[in-house]
Amino acid sequence: MTDEITIEARAKLNLFLRVLSKDDDGYHSLETLFCRIALADQLTATRAASGISIEVAGADVGPDKDNLAFRAAEMVMAALRTKFGVHLKLDKKVPIGGGLAGGSADAAAALDAVNALAGNAIPRAELLQFASRLGSDVAFCFSGASLALGWGRGERMMLLPPLPSAPVLLLVPSVAVKTAEAYKWIAEARQTQGRRGPVTMDLESLGSWGNIGRLAGNDFESPVFARLPAVRAAFEAVVGTKPLVCRMSGSGSTIFGVYRNARDRDDAVMMMGKKLGRVIATETQ
Repeated sequence: MTDEITIEARAKLNLFLRVLSKDDDGYHSLETLFCRIALADQLTATRAASGISIEVAGADVGPDKDNLAFRAAEMVMAALRTKFGVHLKLDKKVPIGGGLAGGSADAAAALDAVNALAGNAIPRAELLQFASRLGSDVAFCFSGASLALGWGRGERMMLLPPLPSAPVLLLVPSVAVKTAEAYKWIAEARQTQGRRGPVTMDLESLGSWGNIGRLAGNDFESPVFARLPAVRAAFEAVVGTKPLVCRMSGSGSTIFGVYRNARDRDDAVMMMGKKLGRVIATETQ
């Protein structure tokens, strides 16, 4: 049993994302391909005498009790028979609200870290249930997988063999996209345009970056681009650097490009400059 543990909370991309029908509880089902990237927050959990506390460096993430990592720690502590306290220290590197699952990755790391402080008293299967309850992306982040097909709200997954590691450029516009608004925009568009047809694919089509680049994109892109010109401009700029894959991740607003090699990615970084948003060089895991 340890008194302190540090975990890298790695972000994710959605290599494609389809928004399906709305369930009886009012939430939409999704179909997506998750991919882990190297960009990560760092979370340190330290055993304390009592209570749960958190300090965050690098970004303002709002009230402690709304923080997903804090809520994850609460879940684990409530399930433990042996009571102790925990202090979380979170160093934010993943942009907030960019569709990269930074908060979800933090929650997944907190589940792992706090359980480790308790000598891994809670079975992993139970922690995965906690992850599913915390949010759509938390289960994938907790799984540790490099690549996975996700359904439902992301809690149903098929883990896949990882793709070859590839260089990635992230372009994060200064405008934010609220997920609830993005779903509303999709609903409004479908009232006039109808629903998109099904996407046909097999597992072999997910085995190369070239094939993934030819798959359907992200259902959030069209309504977001229509309302937020800065996000459209970011997308068009990244497309202009000729990546293998270019998409918006999640409900936005981050645009990503996947490249053949680091030189192509680094050339694209130089082309972007700073006028369209924050540029981050990373790679898939």
